[in-house]
Amino acid sequence: MIERLHLEIVKAVAEHKTLTRAAEHLCLTQSALSHSIKKLEQRLGTPLWLKEGRGLRLSPAGERLLKLSQRILPQLSHCEEELQEFAKGRRGQLRIGMECHPCYQWLLRTVSPFLQQWPDVDVDVKQRFQFGGLGAILHHDIDLLITPDPIQHQSLEYMAVFDYELVLVVNDEHPLAGESHIQPEQLSNETLITYPVERDRLDIFSQFLAPAQQMVKKHQSIETTDIMLQMVAAGRGITALPAWLLEQYQNTLPLQSCKLGKKGIHKHIYLAHRKNDEEIDYLKGFIKQAKSTTADIANLRH
Repeated sequence: MIERLHLEIVKAVAEHKTLTRAAEHLCLTQSALSHSIKKLEQRLGTPLWLKEGRGLRLSPAGERLLKLSQRILPQLSHCEEELQEFAKGRRGQLRIGMECHPCYQWLLRTVSPFLQQWPDVDVDVKQRFQFGGLGAILHHDIDLLITPDPIQHQSLEYMAVFDYELVLVVNDEHPLAGESHIQPEQLSNETLITYPVERDRLDIFSQFLAPAQQMVKKHQSIETTDIMLQMVAAGRGITALPAWLLEQYQNTLPLQSCKLGKKGIHKHIYLAHRKNDEEIDYLKGFIKQAKSTTADIANLRH
């Protein structure tokens, strides 16, 4: 029978490459670690790893067991954490994954009233995933995924909670300021500032520049919205952000927006959750609050 210890050992060997370091990581003796795996190999009738110089590499059977460990161990850990919280009289933790950098301000507006409504539920937000957002929610590393780019899966339910237009942002003295809309070729000599996201996942590239076979002169990444817009206001470059987010800064910074193309680029923000979790009351409570926050932002804009 495959036990949790076997999964932890295979995962540790894959990460640390040697039995010695894997044993140290697991607080086991090397002999105990080797004995456990040898017994499992005998039971399965196949080796789980192969020697490669002074190190080890997983066999095909070991790789299969590694994939199982990557899926099962996070679920076990999360379940244990939940049970411990229940034992303390708490409800648990809602783990939210973010694939939308500009949505952080929107998320803050949602989380604050949610925490007031659910005082026995904690919230954790993750923006970096070992297997991407889809893998994180399927592997139970997170409970909710906020994403503008849904990838359909039979185990997931997506709900559109927020619509926005992506606009070009320039400072008041930029040559493009005042333009009703711009074309891709007008950005060929510009420095484009974006969040640190893969280029093929940035809409200004995938939906605006790439289809026209155009490129900017320079591409620069910045982590935070505030610094990004300070750079644009200082004439150091241009950026593309949701129109609703820009509106929060226009009273304090000399910034203007232009449509990206005549029709603009319109996006939806989705909340994804596992279908098996849809009856969890505090998860439903967060989705309800997310819709309410979106309605409040819409009312402020009008």
